[in-house]
Amino acid sequence: MTGAVFLLFGATGDLAKRKLFPAIYSLYREGKLNDRFAVVGLARRPRTNEQFRQDVLDSIQEFARYKADDDAGWASFAEHFSYMSLDIHDVNGFHQLRALTEELDRKFDTGGNRLFYLALAPELFGDVSFNLREGGLLDTSGYHRLVIEKPFGYDLPSAEKLNTQLRQVFEEKDIYRIDHYLGKEMVQNIEFVRFANAFFEPIWNNKYIANVQITLSETVGVEERGGYYDKSGALRDMAQNHMLQMLTMMAMEPPSRLHPEDIRDEKVKVLRSLRPFASAADVRANVVRGQYAAGEFKGKTLPAYRAEPSVAPESTTETFFAARVYVDNFRWAGVPFYVRTGKRLPVKTTEIVVEFKNVPDNVYLSRKHTLEPNLLVFRINPLEGIYMKMNAKQPGSEGVLVPVALDLCQSSKVGINTPEAYERLLYDATRGDSTYFTRWDEVAHAWQYVDQIAAAWAELGAEDLVLYPAGSWGPQRAQELLAENGFRWWPVNGQHEGEVEWETGTKAEAKVLR
Repeated sequence: MTGAVFLLFGATGDLAKRKLFPAIYSLYREGKLNDRFAVVGLARRPRTNEQFRQDVLDSIQEFARYKADDDAGWASFAEHFSYMSLDIHDVNGFHQLRALTEELDRKFDTGGNRLFYLALAPELFGDVSFNLREGGLLDTSGYHRLVIEKPFGYDLPSAEKLNTQLRQVFEEKDIYRIDHYLGKEMVQNIEFVRFANAFFEPIWNNKYIANVQITLSETVGVEERGGYYDKSGALRDMAQNHMLQMLTMMAMEPPSRLHPEDIRDEKVKVLRSLRPFASAADVRANVVRGQYAAGEFKGKTLPAYRAEPSVAPESTTETFFAARVYVDNFRWAGVPFYVRTGKRLPVKTTEIVVEFKNVPDNVYLSRKHTLEPNLLVFRINPLEGIYMKMNAKQPGSEGVLVPVALDLCQSSKVGINTPEAYERLLYDATRGDSTYFTRWDEVAHAWQYVDQIAAAWAELGAEDLVLYPAGSWGPQRAQELLAENGFRWWPVNGQHEGEVEWETGTKAEAKVLR
């Protein structure tokens, strides 16, 4: 990997502490980051280099996959970190930053490469970009890449304004918009499972697939993010980015080449094919909007969303979102994609369930037995793995059919040393691989789609907002959404009572789930 100076804006924030510092350390420990690098932490509050390095050490000891146990090794790593207090609205500070960066460039032989990571509020992206240019930080012969966090705007007009500002300074090829779900192991594994196994592609279409279910559930409430969340909600916070990105990975066509732009082209085609909502009534018929009320879970009383700190007492912000989505192309015509995400749900999980069409009725075994549909499940979080469900004869019985689970638990095999999403994405950004970053047209089409829903909600007011008890699976209307098409939400992990799971080990055994 080529060397670079990482300029980390927002270095005293939670994202840097929990994700970025541990990611950089893991890359260093695994040899993916050589000694030709430097990290400059930037924030308003004053810190010395020594204080900053202690902050980094504390972060790594608490959150990283590897612990800094070797004093000599840690000292060698820590010398690459410097800190500078910076007012991002003062261009003079950027001139000082340029001098520091050039000094580090000479010390660590980074070749003039710059990676600007903006862990800041989106409304600051433009000002920082202009000051990077005016401060001379782009006047080198190396690369200049800008990494920015979601949300990228609040709606399509604000995203367009933000993109216009960035494009005055950076080219599109140098803008890396992070959606950390694209860095997750099993999200990336979707395309490998689909396109590296010959038996999937012939059945990956509306002839064999009945529906696809994407669930992203959280047990927590808004916690200390009430002020931010009340202006965002589940639609903008989760659906516009994570949910639609996972949908595109499931629905995209095979790319013609193993090239980042070809892969992203296919994802954009999916977004262009999403069936638009014709009216507010159409949104109401296909979208569920919920907000958690007071409830109880595992004996603990949970407050209502409107009782959370920094949340307006009459708030109509949604904490639950579910929708029936159609991709109107030849492959997926007529297949509903069901998406749901929410806070204060019973289980923290992210998974994608592909439900295949059942065998015809009154044919051979289906005459005598009620057959369960086959499932393929991508378990993305917190446990990683792939799960398949098929029907098989129960051992020792006289023709009794039972659902059988074939379960690959990737977390069990790789364990705690599975690379974290930010490690992959930082590594890709330093290598110039934009495959798992969102391109501008992806962002624009995603906003265009969800803006239809937001506009309908604004028209409806609180009319379609449904309260659900904290600790439940959301509004009953979310169940009805599937029942209208003859389907149901599969339990998380795709398992239910009575299903047989095959375990691996020195001796293969089957167990019935209770």
